[in-house]
Parts: sequence; structure tokens; C-alpha cells
Amino acid sequence: MPEAVGGWTIFGERSAYESPWVRVRLVDVEAPEGTRFDYHVVELSRIAVALVVEGDRVLVLWKYRFPAGQWGYELPGGIVDDGEAPGTAAARETAEETGWHVRGEPEHLLSIEPLPGQVRARVDIYLWRGAEHVGDPTDPAEDGTVAWVDVARIPELVARGEILGAASATALMYLYGRPTP
Repeated sequence: MPEAVGGWTIFGERSAYESPWVRVRLVDVEAPEGTRFDYHVVELSRIAVALVVEGDRVLVLWKYRFPAGQWGYELPGGIVDDGEAPGTAAARETAEETGWHVRGEPEHLLSIEPLPGQVRARVDIYLWRGAEHVGDPTDPAEDGTVAWVDVARIPELVARGEILGAASATALMYLYGRPTP
């Protein structure tokens, strides 16, 4: 049964490609002006990101991302495993990628869809105020340099393009603009 939402009519969808990390879906739609076609939608796994703040500094990784051809800072995070709570995933990824274990319960800050016109890629962002260093990172696939950056530098880093990814930039600017508790 077709579903009409926001002027679009959705007749159904099918898979064009699937892997453990990415899926391409062909969605049979009719646009608001009446044209019917297959709309390509990329689906990515759900991601959880950790915003770890200690005083006036935030925990980040400096790394190279070859798809973008760019070095920059990003927040620790990764794929939410099946059956795993997003906050638990963010804490796990932080420990694996940085060697820092977050303290206390997280505050869910926000959830975003970074490119909603073509990509389904929910990102959940959690805030912790404090972490304990327990050792070296344990995830060899995440080869970043762990750093603590002053919150006051966030706008400068974003403006210079040194923050990688919409989720990291959104979370950091959200933190920067938020009153300190």
C-alpha cells in the first residue's frame, strides 16, 4: 500500500547492495510534482559518539580519513552493535579508541541524521563529564593520536575545517554554545 508523506508517495523499496557496513536501497517514489522514479538511499549502521569533557577540555582523536583525504580532530565513537544501547557503545568505543574510560552515566545530548536527503545514518551523541586513563587504545583499526583540546578553540577548529565529520562538529559546537553547568 503506498504511503504519502510530505508530498511524496512511497510505493516500496528494495536492496541494490548490502554489506555489514553499508546498504544501498532503491526507493520507488513519486515526487510532489508527480514524477515517479527509483530514489537511491544509502543506509549506514547506527553510530554512537562520545563527548568527553574534563574541566575546559574535550577528548578527541587526531587522525587521517582517506575517503575525505583529510587530517583532523574527531570525537571517539563507532557502530552500535546489535542489542547494544547507544550510550554503552559510545563508552566502549571511547575506551577502545583512546584508552580513557568514561565516568558516570552519560547525558544524551542529541541525535542527528547528517545527510537526510540521501543517507539514513542516525548518530546518537552522549556527554560525559570526566574520564580515567587506563592504558593505550586497544583498537588497531582506529589509529588516531589521542588529545585533549580546549573548548575555547572549538569555533576556530571548525572554521579551519579541522573537525572531521558532521557529528563531531555538531556535538562540539553544541557544547561550545551550551552554558556550563
